[in-house]
Amino acid sequence: MSATLFKEVGYPLSNLMDSIEMGDIGLPDIQRPFVWKNAKVRDLFDSMYRGYPVGYFLFWENQLEKGIKQIGTNEHQKVPNLLIVDGQQRLTSLYAVLKGIPVVRENYESEHIEIAFRPLDGSFAVTDATTRRNPEYLPDVSKLFAKDASQYSIIGGYIERLKKVREEAGAEFTAEEIKKSELALQRLFALTSFPFTALQLSADIDEEQVAEVFVRINSKGQTLNQADFILTLMSVFWEDGRKQLEIFCRDARQASKGKASSFNYFVDPDPDQLLRVSIGCGFRRARLKYAYALLRGKDLETDVFSPEQREKQFKILQEAQQQTLNLQHWHDFFGILQQAGFRGSSMVSSKLTLFYVYTLYLIGRVKLGVKPFDLNHAIGRWFFMAALTSRFTGGSPETIMERDLASLRTIDDGETFLAWIDKTIKTELTDDFWAVNLPGRLETSSASSPLQFAYHAALNLLEARALFSKKKVWNCLDPAIKAKKSVVERHHLFPKKLLADLGMQQPRDVNQIANFSLVEWNDNIAISDSAPSDYYPAYCERFSTKENADMAYWHALPENWEKMSYKEFLEARRSLIAMVIRDGFTRLTEGEAVVEHPETLEEKVAIGEGLSTEFKATMRVNLHTGEKDPRMEHAIIKTIAGFLNSRKGGTLLVGVGDNGEALGLDSDGFANEDKMDLHLGNIIKARLGAASMLHIHPHFEDLQSKRVLVVDCNPSNVPVYLKDGNSEEFYVRAGASSASLPPSQMTDYIKQRFG
Repeated sequence: MSATLFKEVGYPLSNLMDSIEMGDIGLPDIQRPFVWKNAKVRDLFDSMYRGYPVGYFLFWENQLEKGIKQIGTNEHQKVPNLLIVDGQQRLTSLYAVLKGIPVVRENYESEHIEIAFRPLDGSFAVTDATTRRNPEYLPDVSKLFAKDASQYSIIGGYIERLKKVREEAGAEFTAEEIKKSELALQRLFALTSFPFTALQLSADIDEEQVAEVFVRINSKGQTLNQADFILTLMSVFWEDGRKQLEIFCRDARQASKGKASSFNYFVDPDPDQLLRVSIGCGFRRARLKYAYALLRGKDLETDVFSPEQREKQFKILQEAQQQTLNLQHWHDFFGILQQAGFRGSSMVSSKLTLFYVYTLYLIGRVKLGVKPFDLNHAIGRWFFMAALTSRFTGGSPETIMERDLASLRTIDDGETFLAWIDKTIKTELTDDFWAVNLPGRLETSSASSPLQFAYHAALNLLEARALFSKKKVWNCLDPAIKAKKSVVERHHLFPKKLLADLGMQQPRDVNQIANFSLVEWNDNIAISDSAPSDYYPAYCERFSTKENADMAYWHALPENWEKMSYKEFLEARRSLIAMVIRDGFTRLTEGEAVVEHPETLEEKVAIGEGLSTEFKATMRVNLHTGEKDPRMEHAIIKTIAGFLNSRKGGTLLVGVGDNGEALGLDSDGFANEDKMDLHLGNIIKARLGAASMLHIHPHFEDLQSKRVLVVDCNPSNVPVYLKDGNSEEFYVRAGASSASLPPSQMTDYIKQRFG
């Protein structure tokens, strides 16, 4: 017969409360999110009052030596001898009510659990306005169990108050009712002696055995909530660290003004998700179960527990959590997701994917010191790939991530890290994936499909406009804009009614991803149930031939699609959607990811200088000397050359300071705007060649009550060289400036850019 792994221990309720206060039982901090509804807490007290059994507690004896202090700054509190495995919400309910301590709800708002008691019939109720007004109720039983509460005063006060109310109402508070009330209150006070049973698991068993015991004795067949249990361990072993996670998660849900915070439009994090990132970053482990071992001081290699090992592992975890919660890292990462075309939570189907990719980002940034530009590019591509292929969703995502992190355990330099990312992406996104697998997987009607979100991200990367609209998809999907109607809606290209008339009414048929496109909400209403052959030609009349061609490409509309059968249309469009997604990913891979898409000059200036925008205070005058300076003109021309040689072009604004303030054009001393325009044209022809003028469109606009010169530059179809005396230089965009490439790099760039 195997040795018994547990022992049964009885506890009166008062002893449980005392053990928690003394730190012998590790009830997690009462400020952890509490999920029980108040009605359930009311039912718990009602069952105890009636003498019903209310379940057991499952404790796990601590492996560490008694009296060991907590890790971190809160060293006054010792590590508990018993850790609670099952019954945590029940025990929290009892402790919160009996001690009158507020709990924090899942939305991180604080609340006192107020339970009312009616001595006349021994009933409990969740306190509300009605029970507060009813003198027959004691509105908050917490006050009855306060340390300084006098049972005699409470009973006497209740009876006297109710007598007075009855007298004022012309009624009698009978002797029978008085007796019943006294007995009911005495019975309520006696709840502190209510007997509980605890099963205490031996300290010798491991985490997996604890989880197995939980499953076997749980009548509802539930599995142990791993996240809750691990956060319990954090509360008892490292309270400061757990609080840091809770505060970070709370702040992420509340927009802040005037200070940096974790608030964002991508995810409302939970503490266990952030802990998972810290474990991955610090120890390159994906499974959350490793937190058990780390927090309890278990060596992952030898399985031996020791205070020394716990301290050692804690230092690693502490540093990793500090990096995980670093607000600069946090928001820089979300900037990468935006660069990859993803705007916010509405385009992320898997939180787990987001946190796993954040883990890789921190490893590259913090552990391996990868240069930010290279890291951002690699992580953006990795997130796009992981989201598109559902790499970390379905099946066993922990296993996949564990395998990825295992590959990284032997990598200790940034170059190898980037090579591993590139190789993995190429292994996943093969030609067969784009041509066969992806079109096949697009045969789905899931409203939250990662494939649909990847398509929308590709539209952002390609700077696409919504169907039948001048508005860019990027701006339409801005998560900060909240209105009754979304700027764009998913429009059924083949309307529901039309398909119903054809005998197709099942959501799987009607709501195929390939039947949706993004249109402005008013166009969606206007089109209504019209057939494609009716509305499509009419809407095309709004646009030029080129605009219609761009629209058909972005929205993957097959030629003559409006005349196709529904089945033919879906099959053809799936392949075209796959092509657009691939083109978007290619744009991302080539390092031309999109960050912002301003539609007005003011928006462009507000965003600031970047890959496709640059400000110059003057064209030819040095503001420091007040004299004409050839270096000023050279700076203008090299900026234009950089835009012409880029893949997307860009805009030069003359008469605007580095800070975005409009300075005007007076400093350059031209007689009028025509003279300034002519001078610019002359130096462009002289330095860049007359042919380059085909791609340059200068004009003047008002900005902040000043006149500025706006030079829009389209990408050239041939390399553009800047003549400087007897030599020529080749400029490209490098961040918010233009840089000259040396001959070796210039050759490679021209081959990739111009073919």
